[in-house]
Amino acid sequence: MSPDTLRLFALSESRTLGDSIATVLGLPLSAHEERDFEDGEHKTRPLENVRGCEVFVIQSLYSEPGLSVNDKLCRLLFFIGALKDASARSVTAVLPYLAYARKDRKTKTRDPVTTRYMAQLLEAVGTDRVLTLDVHNLAAYQNAFRCPADHLEAKNLFVEHFAAKFPDLEMVVISPDVGGIKRAEQFREALSRRLNRPAGSAFMDKQRSAGIVSGEALVGDVQGKAAIIIDDMISTGGTISRTAHACRKQGAHSVHAAAAHGIFAGKADQVVADPALDSLVVTNTLPPFRLDPELVRKRLTVLDVAPLFADAIQRIHSGGSIVDLLGE
Repeated sequence: MSPDTLRLFALSESRTLGDSIATVLGLPLSAHEERDFEDGEHKTRPLENVRGCEVFVIQSLYSEPGLSVNDKLCRLLFFIGALKDASARSVTAVLPYLAYARKDRKTKTRDPVTTRYMAQLLEAVGTDRVLTLDVHNLAAYQNAFRCPADHLEAKNLFVEHFAAKFPDLEMVVISPDVGGIKRAEQFREALSRRLNRPAGSAFMDKQRSAGIVSGEALVGDVQGKAAIIIDDMISTGGTISRTAHACRKQGAHSVHAAAAHGIFAGKADQVVADPALDSLVVTNTLPPFRLDPELVRKRLTVLDVAPLFADAIQRIHSGGSIVDLLGE
């Protein structure tokens, strides 16, 4: 990797993860300024030369106290624009958690398709490439962007975690809804290869309308097995909770859940504390700041995605293969 042509920035809210990625790459984070004005406006600019450089900007797009997801998005867009105006050769938006990805199609009359609008905003300021992790709907994400849109997966991190946790116990992988069956099946296949024995599969029937979730049927055999619920994110945790209780009701030996993004909104702390779940695993695409720290310590395992993103950045910079990185 040539430090002469690569620049790595992490906007302030993603500095911790950015530092970790930079450490793995063996490069310092590039300096920049973020300044807030009294009326709520702000400016963000690089503090070093980016002319002719390949630039990567890390910004995980989630809301937190005092700073909405829209604030973070606006800062990111303005910063990318400033980089392009400063003659950066290319700019890759590294978005560990990509906001607005759940609204990827019209489900009601005159619904917005925010996945596409996000793509248009990023492309409008000159973004050359986007890199994210476990987006909600991969097909919608890939079709929304005209620029290259790379997609990483936490799948192999979860495989290693559960393979070490249950080297001998029979396991079944569960999708909490029909829409996640493909994700769960890919994880099940990878887990089966890693263990050199087959894992079972199951799924929950779920319907959602106006924020109300219904459907209680669990399809598949979990009796006496370690049930692993796989999803892309945990928001309020209602879907995970319903699935965990259904597994318990049907005689699962133990119930575990894994999701790339731990949003933990609303009353998610009650789900994390629920004894129906034996363990819960997420990654550090965003910190679990909404949960009580003691609950995090006792009930949550957080896996580090910094090496995965560092490897992807290195491959993009050197012309390597993202597909090989994912082990597909």
